[in-house]
Amino acid sequence: MKVLIPLAGKGSRMRPHTHSKPKPMLPVAGKPNIDHILDLLKDIEVSEYIFITGHLKEYVEEYMREKGITNARYIEQKVRNGPAGAIKLAEEFINEPLLIIYVDTIFDIDLSILKDCTDDGIIWAQEVEDYQRFGVMVTDDDDYLVKIVEKPKEPISKLANIGMYYMHDIKKFWDGMHYIFDNKKTVKGEYYPVDAFQRMVDTGAKIKIVEAKGWYDCGKPETTLESNAILLKKFHEIKSKAKNSKIVEPVFIDSDCTIEDSEIGPNVHVSKGCVVQNAKLHDCILDEDSTVKDISLGESILGSNTFIEGEGKDKKLTLLAGCHSNLNLKPK
Repeated sequence: MKVLIPLAGKGSRMRPHTHSKPKPMLPVAGKPNIDHILDLLKDIEVSEYIFITGHLKEYVEEYMREKGITNARYIEQKVRNGPAGAIKLAEEFINEPLLIIYVDTIFDIDLSILKDCTDDGIIWAQEVEDYQRFGVMVTDDDDYLVKIVEKPKEPISKLANIGMYYMHDIKKFWDGMHYIFDNKKTVKGEYYPVDAFQRMVDTGAKIKIVEAKGWYDCGKPETTLESNAILLKKFHEIKSKAKNSKIVEPVFIDSDCTIEDSEIGPNVHVSKGCVVQNAKLHDCILDEDSTVKDISLGESILGSNTFIEGEGKDKKLTLLAGCHSNLNLKPK
């Protein structure tokens, strides 16, 4: 089986953090987002990882080499013609079952079902209330896909497509992809794989819909912080000693951190090498080697090598500060 991971996007909804770091490498609940995905795959046999790159592609390649992933191929998406356009770039390299994963979310999914899969494909889903934000799916009584609709105006279903697909019959999948490109099935000039899945179903393919145990969005600052809070209940850990400080779990505090005279938590991720002094933090993510002094922060995300100094712990602020930011918030 091959695994295809599209990550060519600029991550504009996560700016300023994605100006200097690809969105999948931003930390959430103890590790970079992409590491949660790679951990999900550790028990399955992957013949090759295919990364569709674009923005900060060199960073992606270097990171994967550091992770020891040698069975990898990198393909740059130079023309932004949609998610299906990214997938189609890899067609010549894929003639076996394929797992496609979008990495602006973190999944809680049991992939052991792939071992005995006899269906043409699997799409993972989860019920949502705000169905108009998503592609939603209608199934038959046996949980096979009947219809998939992108952002419906009418409430035909609350079963959302969450961005993880397994194509067991790869020929049927590429037939569906060829159909949408040959017939220019686009939305605002972009091609989407859901149209290929619909074509597969319309021509007799059996695609099973399986509900995920968990699905955590990391595409925007507010949803990233929400997901961080949920996942910290599972991935909480303290690797550095705190001095004269109060820790309110769940939190993740990495190694080589200095924590003094502070209150940290709940729902705080502090990356390796950070310094927190005379500060109060809740619902925050601090990337590596950042310093926070004399301030109270909530619902904040700080990039790596950031320096923030305030005027004391009494006044709470919310900040989104990119890498290498230097903010002195003391009154003059």
